[in-house]
Amino acid sequence: MEQQLAEFQSIYHQIEKFLVDYSFDLLGAVIILLLGMVLSRKLGNMAEEFMVKHNIDVTLSRFTASAAKVLVMTMVAVIALGKLGVSVAPFVAAIGAVSLGAGLAMQRMLSNYAAGVTIVVTRPFVVGDTITVKGVSGVVRQVRLGNTILANEDDVHITIPNHHIVGEIIHNSASESIVEMTFDIAYDSDPLKAVDLIRAAIAAQAGVSKTRAPQVGIQDFGANGYTLGLRYWTATEHLFHTRFQTNAAIHATLQQNSIVIPVPQRDVRLMHAREQ
Repeated sequence: MEQQLAEFQSIYHQIEKFLVDYSFDLLGAVIILLLGMVLSRKLGNMAEEFMVKHNIDVTLSRFTASAAKVLVMTMVAVIALGKLGVSVAPFVAAIGAVSLGAGLAMQRMLSNYAAGVTIVVTRPFVVGDTITVKGVSGVVRQVRLGNTILANEDDVHITIPNHHIVGEIIHNSASESIVEMTFDIAYDSDPLKAVDLIRAAIAAQAGVSKTRAPQVGIQDFGANGYTLGLRYWTATEHLFHTRFQTNAAIHATLQQNSIVIPVPQRDVRLMHAREQ
């Protein structure tokens, strides 16, 4: 019992000595930490409010604010440790080593973030635009710091890492997509009449763009008849629905006006072998 009491007294004296010797340093470190917490919060909020005020993407604004808070708190922690007499050199070296290792491990992730910042700043597209990149098409639903989310007519969400977008050729048709197709009509049909009828049939469809007139004309002269080409624009979200309806309307119009779509024909001649 006396031995335990002696150990307790020894610990008490060590704590007392520490408080006497380092009480002001400890108090100063605590004050520095508290001030650092307040300062980091204020700086983070100010950074976020500034970026939002200047119409910068919300994701980038929050990421910048969080990064500012972490940076300030790291600096404050280093100062507080120095106040307590703790050598900060090993911590700085450790932070540098960890940062290097994390950077190498997350190289692809960091490249996505850098590409995301580039997209937000340069704005090659915005939410609601229809883009095609690396053979994938869809309406832009979200532009995140690490990836961009597209959606097609079936509401299937397509997630594209941002480093696959920056530096690639991007087709941006705003909120609409273009439909292009060709077909033949017989040579004994009036091609100009057919062009006018098809243009009217396309323009009458509800899903076809009213701001861009459909384009219809003689594209080529084929082996079986005139090759007509047509182009029109429609909302990407209803692309296939509008295309199917428009094709049905074109077919009905051609039938009602006796315009024939020719069936491919081929002449075959049989040659009799000469008798020996």
